[in-house]
Amino acid sequence: MCGIVGWINTNEDLLSYLPVIHKMMETLSYRGPDDSGSFIHKHALLGHRRLIVIDPEGGLQPMNKTIGNSQYTLVYNGELYNTEDLRRELKDLGYTFQSYSDTEVLLTSYIHWKEDCVNHFNGIFAFCVFDQHNNKAFLARDHLGVKPLFYTQKGSSLIFASEIKALLAHPHVRRELDEEGIMELIGLGPATDLGSGVFKNILEVPPAHSLLFSNGRITLKEYWKLEARENNESFEDIVDHTKTLLVDAIKRQLISDVPICTFLSGGLDSSFISTVASHYVDELNTFSVDYKDNSKFFKSSYYQPNSDEYYIDVMHKFLKSNHTNIILSQSDLVHSLEEAVIARDLPGMADVDSSLLLFCKEIRKYSTVALSGECADEIFGGYPWFTNKEDLYADTFPWSKSVGYRKNILNHSYKKLPIEEYVRSKFKDTLSKVSKLDDDPIEDIKLREMTYLNIKWFMLTLLNRKDRMSMRTSLEVRVPFADYRLVEYAYNIPAKYKLMAGREKGLLRDAMKDFLPKEITERKKSPYPKTHHPHYTSHVREKLIKILEDKNSPILNLIDVPYVKEIAASNGENFKVPWYGQLMTGPQIMALLTQIDFWLRQYDVKIL
Repeated sequence: MCGIVGWINTNEDLLSYLPVIHKMMETLSYRGPDDSGSFIHKHALLGHRRLIVIDPEGGLQPMNKTIGNSQYTLVYNGELYNTEDLRRELKDLGYTFQSYSDTEVLLTSYIHWKEDCVNHFNGIFAFCVFDQHNNKAFLARDHLGVKPLFYTQKGSSLIFASEIKALLAHPHVRRELDEEGIMELIGLGPATDLGSGVFKNILEVPPAHSLLFSNGRITLKEYWKLEARENNESFEDIVDHTKTLLVDAIKRQLISDVPICTFLSGGLDSSFISTVASHYVDELNTFSVDYKDNSKFFKSSYYQPNSDEYYIDVMHKFLKSNHTNIILSQSDLVHSLEEAVIARDLPGMADVDSSLLLFCKEIRKYSTVALSGECADEIFGGYPWFTNKEDLYADTFPWSKSVGYRKNILNHSYKKLPIEEYVRSKFKDTLSKVSKLDDDPIEDIKLREMTYLNIKWFMLTLLNRKDRMSMRTSLEVRVPFADYRLVEYAYNIPAKYKLMAGREKGLLRDAMKDFLPKEITERKKSPYPKTHHPHYTSHVREKLIKILEDKNSPILNLIDVPYVKEIAASNGENFKVPWYGQLMTGPQIMALLTQIDFWLRQYDVKIL
């Protein structure tokens, strides 16, 4: 994977501003530690940082290609998984290639199909093509939003980058947080509104959207969306179809010129990916994560019924993989909370982020590319809210029921903000876009709604987390369950089959039963592991108290200090509802507050 930046202004001369692009590129050096390059044109400055995965020589960027009198220049972050299919098709159309990289295939696809090229891609991508002849730029982001792409418009300029920090390195971009940003940060966080960068006037190209910039104007277009279609296949045919699509997605994502590995939690999804990968990768390396002495303090709960240790052992023996179990310390978790904010450019999921960051750092010592099981729960109904009727009929996001509690954290002036109405409006607006069939039974309608909400919100939050934490360590992570063909198909599987026997991921369990040990297919869903160690709680509590006692702490301008002191005094236990999802409870809430303070301070955020 890579990092891209750009500044397009089709009305003004940018030639003297090359140092600005270099400064933006430098902020993304970890996304592309292997190489860098820039493109200089009167109306376009483009920059690229490269992590080499395929075709070291032929994939150099920015990439130029000339057809007739027209020259096209590409900067691209991602991976196409149907590269060879496209190459054959384009060769039949008369095009020639100088490399075997997917970069040249993507650029040639744009040259031939123009803006419609995105409808030919299967992969994860964020890119910009500058068309010199027509003096315009075309940007696009992949179907599910695996790869990021932020932008802002300043007058007649379009400025874009893979991460917010690169935009903030531009002298025209301000670090401001307005009232809507506060509502987003507190009401929705760590989720962000579709297309939002939280900072005022910083936007993100939404998943499955393209952006055309011409004559100083931006045109956003949605090129793909989930459509409700009838599925009259038998249960057996649906199982076979699901297996075929998933195995194909995994195989396509194993292509690499550098070492590849898999995450292995002992859960259904990572176990299946690792099993398929083991048939195509010699001596597969697998990795899992845990925390020092965590088994002594693990507490079973509704959301986290069991720990991973036993199931990981079952799987790595089954696979005969070269397995590494990475153990994280409590102090390292706390120390990495701040780096996780820098990786994300925003407060995030506390130690759920910092632990992934540390995990990826260790994996990067062995591999450059990894496969992970994200997205299976969202598209196959793996979370409790897919089977809990109260959640299915709720009037808010089921992973974010704490909005009323969250509001209490704010001081008197910000408590007046209509945060609950703001969150509910985002929820209802998303539901209004759900595609349904006229004769859908109520259980299918509710499943479609919950699936769509998850894909557009919860899944995107986890994908953002995975991209920022992994790329911070120069590790490329691929997610086979985010193959748009699989997502399209799964969206139209009837509820009676997808949630077979009223069980989360019922159909997926059946599809995998011939591939995996029974202990794995019967294991109840358990999320990414978090620490249960009291030392972690005491560390973040001390950190929060120091912030509250420092009169210069920027968070004091936002929060109700006496209330937050009560949270710290109770070790977070008086905040009764998880902040977000299944993992962010008392200790994570205290850690999140320290992250917000660090973010305001480190990024010098001006609150409007």
